[in-house]
Amino acid sequence: MSTRLHTFLELAVKQGGSDLHLVTGQLPCIRIAGVLHRVRFRELSLEDVEQILLEFMNEHQIAELNEKCAVDFAYDQAGLGRFRVNVYRHARGLAAALRVISPKVPTLEDLGLPAVIEQQAMQRKGLTLVTGPTGSGKSTTLAAIVDLLNANRRGHIITIEDPIEFVHPVKMGVVTQREVGTHAPSFAEALRNAVREDPDVILVGELRDLESIGLALTAAETGIQVLATLHTASACKTIDRIVNVFPGRRQDQIRAMLAESLRMVVSQRLVRASEGSKRFAVAEILINTHAAASMIRSGNSHKLESVIQAGGGLGMQSFDAVLKDLLRKKLIDPEEARANAIDRAQFESGLPARSAA
Repeated sequence: MSTRLHTFLELAVKQGGSDLHLVTGQLPCIRIAGVLHRVRFRELSLEDVEQILLEFMNEHQIAELNEKCAVDFAYDQAGLGRFRVNVYRHARGLAAALRVISPKVPTLEDLGLPAVIEQQAMQRKGLTLVTGPTGSGKSTTLAAIVDLLNANRRGHIITIEDPIEFVHPVKMGVVTQREVGTHAPSFAEALRNAVREDPDVILVGELRDLESIGLALTAAETGIQVLATLHTASACKTIDRIVNVFPGRRQDQIRAMLAESLRMVVSQRLVRASEGSKRFAVAEILINTHAAASMIRSGNSHKLESVIQAGGGLGMQSFDAVLKDLLRKKLIDPEEARANAIDRAQFESGLPARSAA
């Protein structure tokens, strides 16, 4: 392995960084608590980056990079840990983003997420969606749910990932982990095969297209517990995203399938604490009650916000309500809260006026 890469990764891990960025023509950067910090080094030349990256990539990964101009894979380094890697070409040469993966799968409690997620996850059927932007901790939350099920059930859990991030040890369950590109050609093909492999739980790393979404819904409808991620900002937008990917003639059918099989939507982001380098996982939670199912089935997903607001006794919560609670406790700053609010106009109305510049 490249000694230089080892040094950068070691620095990222020691500083509590989440990501290391190596970009031709720029200084190396480490993301800490959501903010990029430059490493005291020098601007990386094309030769620097090629030497660093190509030394630890195998022939298959190099071939995919040359063919597709980007490649995803996981990388293990003894003494440092496991990393999710994306290497890609850009205008000035090569670059890479390396995500630090915790050596221990965190619990939902470790992540600071509400207990209702664990309660719902322990139900044996239904579709659970964890959504949010890139870097919001979706994969970590799903890994925590898988670990919970693995520790408490004698069942078969299949994960379909790109790449495999957390490696799940043997506990009560049987866990088989499949990597897209290595063990299956696509999410859809892996999912199609998984339903024939006597699964109790299927984790789909990302629902990317109509085919994978349709297969996940069908699997959930047959009684398999399905866990998956989507890049959406809220529960309402998650329902719309799933429905709208299908042609109009199928949308009523998809709404009916969702209304029947959806278990829960967790839409999350990471927000910076007012002090130190800590970040909080802030989650909007929609549980598919009779009221929520009725809204989904009738095409009134925009009214799900009112279902969430009325469902506090069941553990539901809106994203903005959690932000206001953190703000009230002075755990985050007003500017951080404003920047992350879903309904910013309404959120602003409840905040003190900004001080003059």
